[in-house]
Amino acid sequence: MAVNISIPKGTRDFLPLNMQRRNYIFSTLRNVFYLHGYQPIETPAMEDLSALLGKYGEEGDKLLFRILNSGNFLQNINDEELQQKNLNRLASHICEKGLRYDLTVPFARFVVMHRNEIIFPFKRYQIQPVWRADRPQKGRYREFFQCDVDVIGSNSLLNEVELLQIIEDIFIKLNINVTIVLNNRKILHGIATYLSCPDKLVVLTVAIDKLDKIGKDEVLKELSEKGFESNMLQKLIPVLEFSSKQSTNEEAINFISNIITDETGKKGIEEMNYILNYAKESGISTKIKFDVSLARGLSYYTGTILEVKAKDVEIGSICGGGRYDNLTGIFGMDGVSGVGMSFGADRIYDVLEKLNKFPKEVNESTKVLFVNFGVTEEKYCLKILRKLHSTGISAEIYPETGAKMKKQMSYADSKKIPFVVIVGENEIKSGKLSLKNMQTGEQKELNLTEIITLITSNIEQKTKY
Repeated sequence: MAVNISIPKGTRDFLPLNMQRRNYIFSTLRNVFYLHGYQPIETPAMEDLSALLGKYGEEGDKLLFRILNSGNFLQNINDEELQQKNLNRLASHICEKGLRYDLTVPFARFVVMHRNEIIFPFKRYQIQPVWRADRPQKGRYREFFQCDVDVIGSNSLLNEVELLQIIEDIFIKLNINVTIVLNNRKILHGIATYLSCPDKLVVLTVAIDKLDKIGKDEVLKELSEKGFESNMLQKLIPVLEFSSKQSTNEEAINFISNIITDETGKKGIEEMNYILNYAKESGISTKIKFDVSLARGLSYYTGTILEVKAKDVEIGSICGGGRYDNLTGIFGMDGVSGVGMSFGADRIYDVLEKLNKFPKEVNESTKVLFVNFGVTEEKYCLKILRKLHSTGISAEIYPETGAKMKKQMSYADSKKIPFVVIVGENEIKSGKLSLKNMQTGEQKELNLTEIITLITSNIEQKTKY
């Protein structure tokens, strides 16, 4: 009887080709992070729920995967509590841990725990999986990798400018055309004050954040259901409509400056002007758009917020982040400001795949295959293999002794191996090896040194992305 096997919805297996392409993305990110002075860290897959709850807003808390306590997790629950079926109350008793929702909150916990072991400002990057109990759909998964880069312990807006440089460097290397969208939570506070509801800032930002997905009318409907009065909504309509227009950054700054009158909002405009000016001065050529409707619902942001969108694919943001002035305060370490962003590796993968922009050499693993004619030949080839490996060339020998040539060549084709070395009795005697280029079909008789030089040159040429 056939067994029906599957994996949880929103998760995926990754075949070798998938992993080669993912590793190409990860290595590109790591190289750029390293060039800007960021250091790697890792944190556990699970955290205490007390460290996670309340950090992502009401909607984010609903998406946390909770982990049942080990052993008899019901031992402290009485029958009456079970019959009441109060799921939130029950969960608080039977689940003390949860899978991390993102890498930022665990990073804040990390900084507080290791404050005496790290140097401030502390610049870190982290590439690890996260989990969200979201509804799976294209471009949205329940398990996915985040690639975070943060600097903490500095109030300087130069850090925001450096993040913009990192964005440009990465997407130029990945050959993806993007737009960087900027806003500032202080500006959103100014809008809330303009609407006479600064106490409803979180509700406002959660709704506005959905503008490009559900449209103006649905945003207004949601806010009305959340208690926003009609006069507030009427004042908000021009803001929402303006964000949908094609406008320059200068026009957007002027528009919002005429609305915002409170000091917090004015500070946000000042910070926005600084970042836009310095981005221009630093030579960043990627399009940067100031959008007054960009909100990003995460409640810990306090200043600059940003998203990156691919121009040629409709897939939502592929990178996002912002400034958080006191995230470590939730763990007892006040007054430590930070700013960072997260690159969505899975969405970046989908963009590269849809646009067919993965370099061809990423699809290759083994560079050289040695044909196996028999026992004498394979012993000879094993010595040569060791020499190729010592020079950094990936090579293998076909494992089945004396297999038909057609089968071995088919193996090389299937694995997209670019070179095949043929070693028979004549090659062993002469010391010259037959090297076949599988793409052109050209075959040459070369000694080992010449083969190493040719293959190394080919690899270097291809890896100049």
